[in-house]
Amino acid sequence: MKELSNVVDPEIGMSIVDMGLVDEVKIEDNKVSVSFHLTAPFCPPVFAIMIAKDIKDRLSKMAGVKNSEVKLVGHIMADQINETINKPS
Repeated sequence: MKELSNVVDPEIGMSIVDMGLVDEVKIEDNKVSVSFHLTAPFCPPVFAIMIAKDIKDRLSKMAGVKNSEVKLVGHIMADQINETINKPS
């Protein structure tokens, strides 16, 4: 997905797509779900939140997308980060 190619890991400076961090992209009607992982399960949570927020923001700006969900997997704080990123605004 082109939009995800513009999401950059702030520590490494590379696209999360080029780094192979995007695990799954699901598109159903007007909802897009993306799951991703980081380079290590103990990456600083601040970087995980930055990446997840960037993904969420880019998905919300896509034409036709009314709902989006971002899921971090394999991180020590994945549950808390996912809850924070996906809570209704």
